[in-house]
Amino acid sequence: MTTIRTVAIIGAGQMGAGIAQTVAAGGYTVRLYDASSERPPLAQAAIAATLARQVEREITAQAEADAIMGRISIAADLAQVGASDLIIEAAVEDEAVKKAIFSELTPYLAPQTLLASNTSSISITRLAAATDRPERFIGLHFMKPAPVMKLVEIIRGIATSADTYAIAVAFAESLGKTTTNAEDFPAFIVNRILVPMINEAIYTLYEGVGNVASIDTALKLGANHPMGPLELADFMGLDVVLAIMNVLYDGLADSKYRPCPLLVKYVEAGWLGKKSGRGFYDYAGDTPVPTR
Repeated sequence: MTTIRTVAIIGAGQMGAGIAQTVAAGGYTVRLYDASSERPPLAQAAIAATLARQVEREITAQAEADAIMGRISIAADLAQVGASDLIIEAAVEDEAVKKAIFSELTPYLAPQTLLASNTSSISITRLAAATDRPERFIGLHFMKPAPVMKLVEIIRGIATSADTYAIAVAFAESLGKTTTNAEDFPAFIVNRILVPMINEAIYTLYEGVGNVASIDTALKLGANHPMGPLELADFMGLDVVLAIMNVLYDGLADSKYRPCPLLVKYVEAGWLGKKSGRGFYDYAGDTPVPTR
């Protein structure tokens, strides 16, 4: 069985940065890579800022924060990525993009390297088929934000070996995470249940049953949810919510998974939620303001 010491993260956005921090905190050497050379330094800065806040609040000791940052380096090219024991892809939720990454990466892979995708909805079997090692490919779906959320969904493709699965479980548990096994069906467990609920909340808004504030208040106080569904959609990114709904709609051919037209319109407008500054809330001021 492969011993995991070095872990490469492909994709230095919010999710990739969160996974990098989590893995480094687990004691592993992390190589952070992104097709855009500008993103990894920004991710390192974001991780450093997060750790600084934790030190200020006495959640993390300064020595531990320094150690975590010391384990994270930037990979200059795919050759450095390919030499890692485990590679976790955390790119945009687009199957073509993910397959292209794995195809481009293949010539640089070491024989023992395991591959994983952090996809939140796309078939692990199809992604694995784009590589030279489908038996050494698995889904490791970290929840957002990765340093805080305790769950990692582990998804086996049809060709994933028992050894690969055992290594993935042990790795996730070494990070202090709880794992759950999900079968390789569209959106797996969490998003199969969560994202259609968010889509239904958007339909509720679209049909005028309630406004943004009333819908979120109703679910927070009526169902004891820590965040309202529209607030959560903004946090996830409306483009991500739409991508997952499209995977469900295309993969299961059931009209109940049809994305709400209002969700489509917001994404077309570039109103992607918190990361773009506007979604179901406007984030321009100190306090988010509902946009509908």
